[in-house]
Amino acid sequence: MTAVNQIGWFQIGTDQPEAAERFYGELFGWSFADDETAGAAYRIITTPGEGGLQGGLATGGGPNHAVFSVVVADTEATCRQAEAAGGKVLVKRTTADGLTLAHVLDPSGNQFQVFTPPAG
Repeated sequence: MTAVNQIGWFQIGTDQPEAAERFYGELFGWSFADDETAGAAYRIITTPGEGGLQGGLATGGGPNHAVFSVVVADTEATCRQAEAAGGKVLVKRTTADGLTLAHVLDPSGNQFQVFTPPAG
């Protein structure tokens, strides 16, 4: 697992998944595979090279986006720190499959995600 306060995941949301896969695959050599737990609505992205970062391709249910995710020790505490530093919590802390995450806006309005992996 990626160390705390480093980018540990990224997600691209698209209403044109075939075009996105072709674009990123040809441009960067990224590969795509089914996410066995999410079905066709989510694909796993693997970037090339040793220690290449993984991410996800979301294929519906929201606006098109590209967002990076930072691993944090405590999602709730990080949200409080972000607000104190001039940011805004856009999507409050939620938990899914043991993963705790939130979406934050920086002072310029750029969205990113913070998450705490499941314990263990």
